[in-house]
Amino acid sequence: MSNDSAASQAQHLSGDAAFKSEVLESDQPVMVDFFAQWCGPCQMAAPIMDRLAGEYSGKAKIIKIDVDDPENRSLAMQYGVMSIPTVIMVKGGEVIARQIGFIGEDGYRGLIEQGLAE
Repeated sequence: MSNDSAASQAQHLSGDAAFKSEVLESDQPVMVDFFAQWCGPCQMAAPIMDRLAGEYSGKAKIIKIDVDDPENRSLAMQYGVMSIPTVIMVKGGEVIARQIGFIGEDGYRGLIEQGLAE
C-alpha cells in the first residue's frame, strides 16, 4: 500500500499508550470511532471515516478503536462506551462531543467541524 492511500484511511489504534500519544496529546482535534467488526452500523461508517480521514488530513485525525480487542476494553470502559458505534471528539485531551449510533457522513463531518471551531 502506498503512503498516499494509507494517509487517506482512518488510523486503527490499540492500547492505552497509543491512545495517549495519538489522541490525548494530539495538537489536532481527534474523532475517535469505537467500533466492532461484527457491528453493521459500524461497517456502514467505516468507508465514511476513511473518506473523512483523507479530506481532513493535516487538520484533524480520525482514529478507530476496536472494542473487542482486549487491549482496548479499558479505553471503552473509561469513555463509557455502552453501545457501538460511539464516536467522541477529543481536543486538547478533553472530550468535547459524543455521538452514539450511526449518524451518516454529514453528522460525522459536523463533529469534525465542531472540533476545528472550538
